[in-house]
Amino acid sequence: MTPDPGRTALVVGGTSGIGAATALRLVTDGASVVAAGLGSSTAAPELRRSARVHELDLREPNALEDLIGSLDRLDVLVNAAGVIRRGDEHRTEVFREVVEISLTGAMRAAEAAHDLLAASRGCVVNLASMLSYFGGPLVPAYSASKGGVVQLTKSLAVAWAADGIRVNAVAPGWIATELTAALQADPVAAGRILSRTPMARWGTAEEVAGAIAFLAGPDAGFVTGAVLPVDGGYQSM
Repeated sequence: MTPDPGRTALVVGGTSGIGAATALRLVTDGASVVAAGLGSSTAAPELRRSARVHELDLREPNALEDLIGSLDRLDVLVNAAGVIRRGDEHRTEVFREVVEISLTGAMRAAEAAHDLLAASRGCVVNLASMLSYFGGPLVPAYSASKGGVVQLTKSLAVAWAADGIRVNAVAPGWIATELTAALQADPVAAGRILSRTPMARWGTAEEVAGAIAFLAGPDAGFVTGAVLPVDGGYQSM
């Protein structure tokens, strides 16, 4: 499908994992997509062919704001950037960095994009997590940041409704990406995860991208402040 130049999407954290899958899905749905994140030069060839891939490090002051300020139009903002440092997040400096990227980064992007999204009556979709709802003993910063993403989503949904901006989130469960590669390879850990997941399998980045695409599309026109689980029923147990 040829990208529609009248609908522009920015996927922050869009060069790998769920973010890259989302960028590709939005291209398929007809949007002109900017996929911004680390490792742009090694992003999948399909992504580099179909989207504008932009190197972005959220730790660089003003890099995110400058990128958004360079856009003429924005209809969809997807905040998919995040890091996880298993076993190391009890260190204050690591905790701070994880929260800065995963939570503060989403707030920075949303605030920088507000005027463009108001002009287009666009939307924001944030990436939360099943760890938004219960603790992760090895990942306190990731869990705290994702809990914050849920409350940020609900707060902005209320604050920006009058501006015509919808704000929603997805909460993925155990998804087969590079972030979970070590767990997938560990039979004990993987068995424990799958035994609690009613659908008894790992989710895919493309399945999460489909949920994001729904929230970003016209069929979700009366949906705001929602957090959609994409977890194979994990939170039901």
